[in-house]
Amino acid sequence: MATKTRRRSRKRKAVRGLRGVARSRADGFRLGWQHGHWYGQCESVLRHATQGQFFPVRQAHVLFVATGKGVPYSPLDEAVANALRAQVTQLTVTNAQQPVAEIAIGIRPDIVIVLDGLQFNVAEVDAMRSAGIRTAIWFTDDPYYTDITAGIAPHYDEVFTLELACVDYYRQQGCPNVYYLPLGADPEAFRPRNPLRSQRHDICFIGSAYWKRVEFFNHVTRFLAKKDTHISGIWWDRLKDFRLMKSKIQLGRWMSPKETANMYNGAKIVINMHRAHDEDTFNSNSAGIGAESPNPRTFEIAACGALQLTDVRNDIVSFYTPGVDIVTYSSPQEMIDKIRYYLVNEEERKQIAMRGMYRTMREHTYGKRIERMLSILFPV
Repeated sequence: MATKTRRRSRKRKAVRGLRGVARSRADGFRLGWQHGHWYGQCESVLRHATQGQFFPVRQAHVLFVATGKGVPYSPLDEAVANALRAQVTQLTVTNAQQPVAEIAIGIRPDIVIVLDGLQFNVAEVDAMRSAGIRTAIWFTDDPYYTDITAGIAPHYDEVFTLELACVDYYRQQGCPNVYYLPLGADPEAFRPRNPLRSQRHDICFIGSAYWKRVEFFNHVTRFLAKKDTHISGIWWDRLKDFRLMKSKIQLGRWMSPKETANMYNGAKIVINMHRAHDEDTFNSNSAGIGAESPNPRTFEIAACGALQLTDVRNDIVSFYTPGVDIVTYSSPQEMIDKIRYYLVNEEERKQIAMRGMYRTMREHTYGKRIERMLSILFPV
């Protein structure tokens, strides 16, 4: 009797196991189909967004000075170089570690464009200007290093900054030609893709755990710990309840743009949280210049067709419309409430994400940014 009971028990367990496998396969098939269908929709919208997009080619020779700083700047170097290459008749590329003035004096470009420039000797800039060569710089980390950039900017003929609040600041430093030019998205890296199952989550955040971010996340940790959440970046062991989130955090790993894009593609909601202008970690902004402009992640997340839930920056409305192609929060509770809402309201979430992707690919790629820069440098 006992033997028969054990056999029946094993049989029931085996049946339950087979049913579990079948359910898992069905769930996996359904999830794969949903992502595949969504990917197909995104590709259709993407084709429509870029249809007829044309960048004029300027009759100009540009010497582009890349940062040469390696990751995480190397993808930016490449994206800007590619955008320039498509829009000028001649492009020469070098980096800040090379004898740039010597190169420039030898080839006599129409302009030298320096990216970032924090590790580029201004004596090189002065030498080029003394030789009658026009120079421009595009600051990529404002306002966090303005104690340094304030001494760099006046050496250039033209100054571009990704931070709106820095335009007047550089003018006050004696720079007559200062322009607001945010960074953007590289559509070669940040675009819709069909990610692996392991890269799919309900909620995703990628970035470093600066102390002010930690202070905010401490209020939402218990909520996120109960959700299908993925966080990647350095210093997240600073969280007060790190033990609750440990299994959901990929600690200390830098991801390539394409890896990052895959995580964005696999998420239902991607959180964006801008670095505070007065953050103590790696900050050289003693003037206390505020931060009004969206960070590069704003455009990169949107380009992937993910619903972006971002904190508020004053100038974000110049690029997206909250509630239409992006969603904002201003407190921990509002973040929680909106995550709950958009996880349930799937169709609304997808439509906002789709509109964000469309607008990004139409207006906020590096191709569009370089088009704007060249229209200023070489007006028709």
